[in-house]
Amino acid sequence: MVIALVAALLVLALGGAAFAFAGDAGGRSQKRVAAVAKTTPVARMARGAEANALRRKNVQTMLKDFESRQAEKKPKLTIQRRLDQAGFIDVSPRTFWIVSGVIAAATAIACLMAQQSLLVAAGAALSTGLGLPRWTLSFLKARREKRFTDDFAGAIDVIVRSVKSGLPTNDALKIVAGEFRDPVGSEFKRLCEGAKVGVTLEQGLKRMYENMPTTEVGFFMVVMTIQQKSGGNLSEALGNLAGVLRDRKRLQGKIKAMSSEAKASAGIIGSLPPAVMGIVYLTTPNYISVLFTERMGNLMLAGAILWMAVGIFVMRKMINFKH
Repeated sequence: MVIALVAALLVLALGGAAFAFAGDAGGRSQKRVAAVAKTTPVARMARGAEANALRRKNVQTMLKDFESRQAEKKPKLTIQRRLDQAGFIDVSPRTFWIVSGVIAAATAIACLMAQQSLLVAAGAALSTGLGLPRWTLSFLKARREKRFTDDFAGAIDVIVRSVKSGLPTNDALKIVAGEFRDPVGSEFKRLCEGAKVGVTLEQGLKRMYENMPTTEVGFFMVVMTIQQKSGGNLSEALGNLAGVLRDRKRLQGKIKAMSSEAKASAGIIGSLPPAVMGIVYLTTPNYISVLFTERMGNLMLAGAILWMAVGIFVMRKMINFKH
């Protein structure tokens, strides 16, 4: 019985081995392996395409939400915000109004000492007290934004190289804050200091955009916000943004070169009437003093200044191009 049982088991083993080797004669296992190997990349590509489409849809949704929020919540341009945009972070609105009042009072006193009428003194004090400080803030704001835009592309390149080398995003922002001059360094320093006290990156970027309302900062805010929410290659996105900013700067240079002749003509035309008036006042002061002593002369002078301002404004609109 034992011998018969061993013989039966041996026959079953040999038959199973023969069946296994004979079953592969047609190459069915190889075909199954090839089919599996062939369908796996296709499935992976399909899953990758679906993931990219979903991510692209999420990015488009976030962009629409961001644009709608920006359109609905336009920050009110107060005196404090004007001071912040011009770089006067430590100056309060009270100090600004005190300086404006002092300028207006000094102008009124100078007009009265020159024996001008009360109407002329009041108009000059109003224009210098309200117009001159605001114009100064606008000029300083534009100059600060220009300096920021000139250095901003280089700052983004530093962030890209830092991220590629393995540094976290916060450390890359700290490098920019410490290595770049004002206003780029000061704005990124404020962003890093806000992160230390619990301000999120999105909130900090919104504050940066409020202090520096340029298109470049808006692009940077959108890229960083989308990357934080949906993920992706931050270095590649910021590298593309740096290229866009350089292209914009190059286009701005071309526009400036092409409109330089028109700007020179506008400057010459705008400066001729005051220059002629000054020459006539120096050569024959009695001839032109009527404009300052008589009421009709004051009205004519005010009308001439108004029309000159309108002409300069029109010429400025004609030679300034949005890009």
